[in-house]
Amino acid sequence: MQKRNDTLVTEFKLTGLTDIPELQIVLFVMIIAVYAITLVGNSGVIALIRLCPQLHTPMYFFLSHLSFLDICCSSSVTPKLLIDLFKEKKLISYAGCFTQLYFYAVFATTECYLLAVMAYDRYVAICSPLLYLVIMSVRKRAYLIAVSYTAGSINALIHTVAASRLSFCGPNTINHFYCEVPPLLVLSCSDVSLNELLIFVCVGFNLISTMFTILLSYTCILATILKISSSKSRQKTFSTCSSHLIVIIIFFGSFFIMYGRPSSRETHNLDKVVSLVYIAVTPMLNPIIYSLRNTEVKNAFRKFLGRSVSQHM
Repeated sequence: MQKRNDTLVTEFKLTGLTDIPELQIVLFVMIIAVYAITLVGNSGVIALIRLCPQLHTPMYFFLSHLSFLDICCSSSVTPKLLIDLFKEKKLISYAGCFTQLYFYAVFATTECYLLAVMAYDRYVAICSPLLYLVIMSVRKRAYLIAVSYTAGSINALIHTVAASRLSFCGPNTINHFYCEVPPLLVLSCSDVSLNELLIFVCVGFNLISTMFTILLSYTCILATILKISSSKSRQKTFSTCSSHLIVIIIFFGSFFIMYGRPSSRETHNLDKVVSLVYIAVTPMLNPIIYSLRNTEVKNAFRKFLGRSVSQHM
């Protein structure tokens, strides 16, 4: 009878993105550039919303939190990825692995709920414009933000605690560039049926509840827009939610590509590429989309620059 290795794992080894030196240099330059744009772009959006009174509305309040989550979500993985790119042994401690897993899950899940909240915000703004500021009061906004962060924290805590109760007897190589629940379950020498059930229930609930809110909100928005007789007015009304709609498509599209298809040994490299897009590229695109497609943001930025220049003259 074959004996099991009972030596408990104290650290994990990540396979990283690639072992090819030439690719490592190219990837490092690309990823650090994307990460820098993510930090500057999202920080700029937060600062602009805070400094410009014309952006002190519910929609931009939620947008500032989206930018904050984009920074946090990318920062939970990207710095470690950049450090590990040139390392031969990409090690992460047991505690460090579960810490990364927790915070990534918190920010990713919270963003999922926040996008649903932003869809509801657009629904109220378009379908009940006269009552918009009454319905989306400061108290209501704080409540919706609290619900989003609470849902993200609870979801992350469930999966992290459940995964931390597993035994890891070796091997300790995670076939990814960051710590995530599915690759960890492969390494466990414990029964992972409870973890798989929790993933199915929690991820299913999170996706169904948020997607239902988004679909219902945009169905009502579309019905309201179609009732508008003027094509110019329809286009103007739709433009107020087009940026958010694009962000939703990118976010959930990347998510379903990453988790909605079966993984195999042959597709591990593809899994890593899709994960990299989801973690690094998507947070970079959000401020660009809102800046380029939003007239209010562009006008606020011009006024802010004008004030800054006049003060220094």
